[in-house]
Amino acid sequence: MKSSPTLVGPLLQGFFVEYLLQQKHVSPQTIASYRDAFRLLLQYVLKTRKIEPVSLDVLSLDAPLILSFLDSLETDRHNCVRSRNIRLAAIRSFFRWLTLREPTIVGLATRILAIPVKRTVRRLVQSLTRDEIDALLNAPDQRQWQGRRDHALLLTLYNTGARVSEITALRRDHVEFGSSHFVHLLGKGRKERDVPLWPTTARTLTAWFRELAGSSSGLAFPSARGQQLSRNGVDYVLKRAAASATCSTLHNKRLHPHAIRHTTGAHLLQSGVDISVIALWLGHESIETTHIYVEADLATKERALGKLAPAGAGLKRFTPGDRVLAFLSTL
Repeated sequence: MKSSPTLVGPLLQGFFVEYLLQQKHVSPQTIASYRDAFRLLLQYVLKTRKIEPVSLDVLSLDAPLILSFLDSLETDRHNCVRSRNIRLAAIRSFFRWLTLREPTIVGLATRILAIPVKRTVRRLVQSLTRDEIDALLNAPDQRQWQGRRDHALLLTLYNTGARVSEITALRRDHVEFGSSHFVHLLGKGRKERDVPLWPTTARTLTAWFRELAGSSSGLAFPSARGQQLSRNGVDYVLKRAAASATCSTLHNKRLHPHAIRHTTGAHLLQSGVDISVIALWLGHESIETTHIYVEADLATKERALGKLAPAGAGLKRFTPGDRVLAFLSTL
């Protein structure tokens, strides 16, 4: 018996294999994000409508069901609005592709594509102070193998501002030592960039890579079993370092690996680095993304305020000097 052309299973397979992997050639991180979105959606349909994923018809995925699923992410799973919007983006991408493959469902797809992205409060990015980042870097016990790895990992994260996915996939042959030291990163959208390293970071990585010389994986920061660290693994490294750090203010902050990236961007800005250079450093596709550090940096705003005359103060009139008057008298 021939299966229905609108069963979700075969269509999802075509969406992931033919479209995302072969045609768009998206990153593994995008595949994982879209996979999780549809896994949650299919589980929700099974729970609420008792339809097995293998028997689910795409026509059952109407707009009310998608809206109900998105609401459940916030109410039942306690996801933030940003996570909700990420799941919606995956579903939208699937239905946009589906309109080209199955024109008969254009009406259904149009209603789903009309579901709006939910707006949320745009919070200022949080970064660490110089004292806090120093305490964090000095926290791992470098007398142990794990402590030396954690120190090298956190130092490289801070130096490069790398994303978690970039640092976990980093290989030793992606780091160049010589007259100039730099690391080669493959970022979002498969964009490559080179980031320079401080001499301190270069010395730390040289010693660490020498210790890994017998490892066959080639990873710069492997797990204790020689495998690639997961996102949760890096988060655990950070939380463990923060717990043993001597800086008490670290214990009151919500730490996550991306906070180190934000700290790099904020400290570059505070050091007077041009915002376009910071965008290149962090691998931002648009300089507008980098503006979050300008928005969050109070010191930059205070310097701007210092150039503005206080309200109510009289403006000084221009009084020409003798040289100006002498020049004018010659005309």
